[in-house]
Amino acid sequence: MSSVTFEHVAKRYGDVVAVNDLNISVADREFLVFVGPSGCGKTTSLRMLAGLEEISDGKIYIGDRVVNDVPPKDRDIAMVFQSYALYPHMSVYDNMAFGLKLRKVAKPEIDKRVKEAAGRLGIVHLLDRKPKQLSGGQRQRVAVGRAIVRNPAVFLMDEPLSNLDAKLRVQARSEISKLHQQLGTTFIYVTHDQVEAMTMGTRIAVMKDGVLQQIASPQELYDKPDNLFVAGFIGSPSMNFFDSTIVGDGSDMYVDTGAFRLKMPADKAEKFKALKGKQVVFGIRPEDVHDPDFAPPGIHTSLVDSKVEVTELMGNEVIVYLNAKDKPFLARVDPRTKSRVGNSVQVAMNMDNLHIFDKQTEKAVR
Repeated sequence: MSSVTFEHVAKRYGDVVAVNDLNISVADREFLVFVGPSGCGKTTSLRMLAGLEEISDGKIYIGDRVVNDVPPKDRDIAMVFQSYALYPHMSVYDNMAFGLKLRKVAKPEIDKRVKEAAGRLGIVHLLDRKPKQLSGGQRQRVAVGRAIVRNPAVFLMDEPLSNLDAKLRVQARSEISKLHQQLGTTFIYVTHDQVEAMTMGTRIAVMKDGVLQQIASPQELYDKPDNLFVAGFIGSPSMNFFDSTIVGDGSDMYVDTGAFRLKMPADKAEKFKALKGKQVVFGIRPEDVHDPDFAPPGIHTSLVDSKVEVTELMGNEVIVYLNAKDKPFLARVDPRTKSRVGNSVQVAMNMDNLHIFDKQTEKAVR
C-alpha cells in the first residue's frame, strides 16, 4: 500500500496552465476525491499520476519513490476510466485477466484472482459474456474488477459512474465505498458531482481553473468553506449569496442586504464588528432557511418577508424559490409548510450558521 504526494506539480499546454502548483499529500489507504467543474484540472492531475500525461514542473511520489519518469506500467497503479475501455471481442473473464497475462502471471494465479474479484463484485455469472451483453452497471463492475485483480498500491478512478442512471449511481457509490474498506488500498477518485464527493471521500480536494481551492474532510468543507467558490460548489442546492454591508453598534450588529436586515447573534456580532461599514458577501445555506412554524428549537433566527415563486416537493422536504425585493434565494423547508406559489411568506434564517466573505478577495472571514 502507498501514499501519494504532489509536490509543486504543474501542467502546461503552451500558454495554457491546466494545473498550477499543486501540493497534496494523500495518506496510505485514504480515499481522496478531486472535485470541480469541467476544465478545472482534476482529470489532468489524475493522468499525471498515472503517467498518461507528462509533468511540466514539480514531482509526484508514490510512497517514497519519485515517479515522474517511471512508465505507467511500472507505477503499481490501476485506473478505471469513464468509458470503462473494455475489449469488445473478449469475454468478461478475459478482460479481467488480460493485464495479468501481459505480466506473465501464472495461469492458476490468474484464475484465482479473477474469480475472487468476480465474487467480490457479484459478477461470477457474467464471466463468459461479452461486454455488449452487459448493462452499464455490469460493465462498470467489470472495469473495477480488472483493476482489482492487479492488487495495485493505488486505485485511480476517473468519473467511473458518469454513464450510469441516477438509481444505479447511488448503488455503485456504496459499492465502491465498501470496496475501499475491504481492500484497504489508497483510492484517488475524480468527479464533477459534489454529492459523489461528499458521500465517498475521506477528504475532498476542490479545484478551479487548475488551482487547488481547499482540501479537507467533507464536513469541514460544508461547515467552513475557505472561499466563495467552495461555498457555492459544495452543498446541493448551493449556498445563497447576498451582496451586503455590516451595520450596527456594539452587540446590535446586522447584515444589511439592501432588501432586508438580519440581526446577528451576540457571538457573531463580536466576531464581525470589525467589519462595520464594509462591503461583504453574506452566505446562508438553503437548509438554514426555515418555515418559522417548523424551525428547530434553540437557534437564533431573523425573519425575512418574501414571495414564493416556485416550489419543488421532494417528499421529505420542499425546495422553495423565494424573492425578497428582487433578491432571489432558496429554502429547504419542512414538507408540512403551507408555502404555495404566489404566497407572501416570512422565512426564518438561522443566523448561527451565517457565512461572511470578503467581497474583493472572495475569502471567508472567520
